[in-house]
Amino acid sequence: MDAFSDLIRGVRAHGSLFGSTTLAPPWALHFVDGAPLTLCTVLTGSGWIVPEHGLPEPLRARETIVVRGPSTFRFVDEVGTLADPIECGEHCATPEQGGTRHRLGWADDCGDAGVVRGATTLIVGAYPVRGEISRRLLDALPVVLRVDAGGAADAVLDHLAAEVAVDTPGQQVVLDRLLDWMLVCILRDWFDRPGGAPPAWWAAQRDPVVGQALRLLHAEPAAPWTVASLADRTGVSRSTLAKRFADLVGEPPLTYLTRWRMTLAADLLVERQAATVADVARTVGYSDPFGFSAAFKRVRGTNPSEFRRTASAGAGRPA
Repeated sequence: MDAFSDLIRGVRAHGSLFGSTTLAPPWALHFVDGAPLTLCTVLTGSGWIVPEHGLPEPLRARETIVVRGPSTFRFVDEVGTLADPIECGEHCATPEQGGTRHRLGWADDCGDAGVVRGATTLIVGAYPVRGEISRRLLDALPVVLRVDAGGAADAVLDHLAAEVAVDTPGQQVVLDRLLDWMLVCILRDWFDRPGGAPPAWWAAQRDPVVGQALRLLHAEPAAPWTVASLADRTGVSRSTLAKRFADLVGEPPLTYLTRWRMTLAADLLVERQAATVADVARTVGYSDPFGFSAAFKRVRGTNPSEFRRTASAGAGRPA
């Protein structure tokens, strides 16, 4: 498994907030939930994304913007619009309220609004994102990222536009999977944009040696890796692998592995409440729970048991 696939696997749409609406100006939608990731695409027309803390961003037909929470944002017909903002979120459930419908796609019955000069048709999907694995991906993203029309997501957008326009059995599953597909395409295009500065692990995946090493570490994180065994599997010397990995990723291979194991362990501690610390240690490659606890505290700043209590309490589960 490559690093990107591993990081994005926790970012999945499951009954996601999803909808489309056709808006005749003036209009202003205020997305108040501060979802971890919100994807906005304009099918026709145009508008402006106005982040809570940031500069306005224009959004034209077939362009997409992804907003990273917890900041809220507004989508308006023009900066300084006179329209009263309509609060949108999970409870903004009908087209008449201007928002998105939870668990059902819909298209407004807006009369002649679709042909009004300047009307805008918006598709929006909000992602629930949980866990430490997903957070590593979010940390690589800006508060607002934009991808122009003409990229890999265009084909997905056509499917989304068709599916969201009707209510039919199985629709939510289709919308969830299409939204996942579109997000992957959007992030790929954004990471690969000319002049961009993608995270080190993204660029390193293209290197034949370091990319293979990353795939091995992510496919078998609990294996008893050494620099020598990793170099043997990638077909280079230890010194070549160590230097190349550090140059491209920004840290030595085993340091990267330790941080990844602790990320996996952090999610396991919360998701598997019945598992002991020793169980989690073995799952991520440590036969000694004391050695695991020391590594976890060194990387995460707290011991596994305390992390579990704090994270479980924050998620609304008993510690």
